[in-house]
Amino acid sequence: MTTEASAEPTRRVLLLTTPHSYRTAAFVEAAKRLGIEAISAVDMPSELSDYWKFRLGVDFTAVEQSSQQLVETLAQRPVQAILSLDDSGAFLAARTSQILGLPHNAAAAADAARNKFRMRQLLSAGGVLSPRFRRFFIPPPQPSPSTLRQAQDIAGSGHRPVPGEGAIAAVVPVVEAEIGYPCVVKPEDLNGSRGVIRANDRNELLSAANRLVQLIGPGRHFLVEEYMPGVEVALEGILDGGELQVLALFDKPDPLEGPFFEETIYVTPSRLPEAVQADIAATTAQAARALGLEMGPIHAELRINDGGAWIVEIAGRSIGGLCSRTLRFGTDASLEELILRQATGLSLEGLTREGQSGGVMMIPIPEAGILRCVHGVDKAKAVPGIEDVQITAQMNYPLVPLPEGDAYLGFIFAAGDSPEAVEASLRAAHAELRFEILPEIRLGVISHQ
Repeated sequence: MTTEASAEPTRRVLLLTTPHSYRTAAFVEAAKRLGIEAISAVDMPSELSDYWKFRLGVDFTAVEQSSQQLVETLAQRPVQAILSLDDSGAFLAARTSQILGLPHNAAAAADAARNKFRMRQLLSAGGVLSPRFRRFFIPPPQPSPSTLRQAQDIAGSGHRPVPGEGAIAAVVPVVEAEIGYPCVVKPEDLNGSRGVIRANDRNELLSAANRLVQLIGPGRHFLVEEYMPGVEVALEGILDGGELQVLALFDKPDPLEGPFFEETIYVTPSRLPEAVQADIAATTAQAARALGLEMGPIHAELRINDGGAWIVEIAGRSIGGLCSRTLRFGTDASLEELILRQATGLSLEGLTREGQSGGVMMIPIPEAGILRCVHGVDKAKAVPGIEDVQITAQMNYPLVPLPEGDAYLGFIFAAGDSPEAVEASLRAAHAELRFEILPEIRLGVISHQ
């Protein structure tokens, strides 16, 4: 694709991102190809951003303060759009866009797309097929002399006290009466299946809730939802005036049945019947309307069973990780280019997805420990159909698997004549990889989790 340079005023976008986001480089490269200037604002204090040589540091959680900071920064360098590359910056992007009069989703819609409780509320009110749910709150402990002595006694016995153990136990009868088993415990606002745990009975529910509270800390809400059986798919789309254009539908051939829900293989085009795919698209469009999303990229996760297409989650952003590399449009345009085109008013005409099948495997973390070496990468790259193998985990750094972790070892990309061929290539390439992981116990590291 040729760079679109003209006598028009400079097209410029502000990208809200995080220090370790997989997406930033792809968006910056896409902007360069389109002749768009990309400014990046990173979620970190300005003092740290100066130290790490990031151009602009802002606190995504301090929305009012940071939006004003961005407005002042952009006064001399106006932008056509503000895009959040991750869920964490969606509300800030919407709020700042509102102040500047830029096209944007409503702030409430952006917030609902990143908060699982508000999402569930709006989906339910909109009549969208989604799991039953209840929200719970575990209060922070209130220390007193007696509780401190009790905690010391417990610590002396070798048992680590969990804040709010009594409150966690109170969750059980409510879940059993209103949700039933199996159920899924999940945080309100973490991404990538982090903290999401299936429970099949009372003991597993107590264990899952305790584990989640240790991850997020007391004083925060979490959800317990009905476990939804069925095959899972991911829909990638773009909204324009509330109308959904489906860009790709990914099958997830590995069953995601728990107890944790680690993503692995995505393959497109979907092998589901056309009628089922149409139902998936209709449910996703209905979900976007229920949340109030009207423009920009969306990424939806759905479960398909005899009851229909059920929304697991819908986000106002594009697909995570490096997975967008599986999608090309028109004459070799990336997904990020489509998003930037729409955001800056460039035409999307003729940019339909290439017909070749494609897929990605997010390489799961097999165990906790220190990653020392990855063997077999060259053999994996040599598998027919494999386009690339990227190991993104850093050597000699700790690996943290789900449900506490939020990253993968890397990504395997494949293309082929059919979804079946792509899936086979991904599995064959993964089989060539061997991971040398030093358990933490051998390092003398004592885990406090």
